[in-house]
Amino acid sequence: MPPVTAPAAERPSDTLPRNQLLELYYYVRLTRDVEERLAILYRQSKVVGGLYRSLGQEGESVAAAYALDRRDVVAPLIRNLGAILTRGVRPRDLFAQYMAKATSPTRGRDLNIHFSHIPPPDSDEPIIVGPISMLGDLVPVVAGVTLGARMQGRPRVGLTFVGDGATSTGAFHEGMNLAAVLKLPVVVIAEDNKYAYSTPIEMQMAIERIDQRADAYGMPHQMVDGNDVLAVYDAAKCAVDEARAGRGPSLVGVDTMRMKGHAEHDDMRYVRPDLLERWKTQDPIARYRAWLVEHGHASEREVDDIAQMTARYAEQEARVAEEAPLPDPATAARGVYAADAWFEPRLELVKSPFSE
Repeated sequence: MPPVTAPAAERPSDTLPRNQLLELYYYVRLTRDVEERLAILYRQSKVVGGLYRSLGQEGESVAAAYALDRRDVVAPLIRNLGAILTRGVRPRDLFAQYMAKATSPTRGRDLNIHFSHIPPPDSDEPIIVGPISMLGDLVPVVAGVTLGARMQGRPRVGLTFVGDGATSTGAFHEGMNLAAVLKLPVVVIAEDNKYAYSTPIEMQMAIERIDQRADAYGMPHQMVDGNDVLAVYDAAKCAVDEARAGRGPSLVGVDTMRMKGHAEHDDMRYVRPDLLERWKTQDPIARYRAWLVEHGHASEREVDDIAQMTARYAEQEARVAEEAPLPDPATAARGVYAADAWFEPRLELVKSPFSE
């Protein structure tokens, strides 16, 4: 099967106006700043449970989600915080979720980004399917969501993420096969993180590239530089457009590196120091910032202003969440039954300062 790609002269990113190019930078910077603030809260013992960073991978999560239309479906994993921010979730809701506050989307009953946003069927808001702890399981879930939307006459493209370890699970393969057989509008972003927790990728698969997983299903695929924001956007946008046109699912492999341990408590002593040093030079935010300046889309001062804006925003939103109350013990039994409307997530999605 040919890769889902566009001719070099017709890359989708070539048509992005300046405000959208800057918006991409805004979201990758915001993702890093929110996570840095979360790391501070974690060290202060204010984060309940684990903290799973996407340091060095922010670009691929943001770029892939940015390729979707507003009403499409995104199903992130624990390291795809950037995809959620790009879809409009407020940082304060993420901070409150990590700190198990009463104002969090799950009212303090679950942690990190384990929450969803399911708007009414006729809404123009995006669908966000919360991550499932069993890795790989989101692929069949997204296949089911897009199948249901098709049956309702409200087709939406569904995009989800998997790490290298998740591509070795049974659910991943079942979901891929289902999507391929039914030609569902599904795009899977497969992250070559170099390690599935502490297992090197070469110890869990014999193929040369993670995107070759798709060959078993006759599914188009390609591998891109996961630390090149625009390369990921281009690949994801082409895949999304193919899916929307009814040509079925595809897989985009992203070559990247997890620059922190599996979680904040993991000192990643199993990673070779020279590998980390090499990938530090490929930081996606620094690379995209340099590209914006080099190609005349922004001045040094403008990109610095965006970085200062996102840092202030992350700090302010964290403060709002810190000041929020913890759940009232008297409400512990609330939300047990589906009919309990009190428990329905009340997410207020927001736009970036660069939205037209």
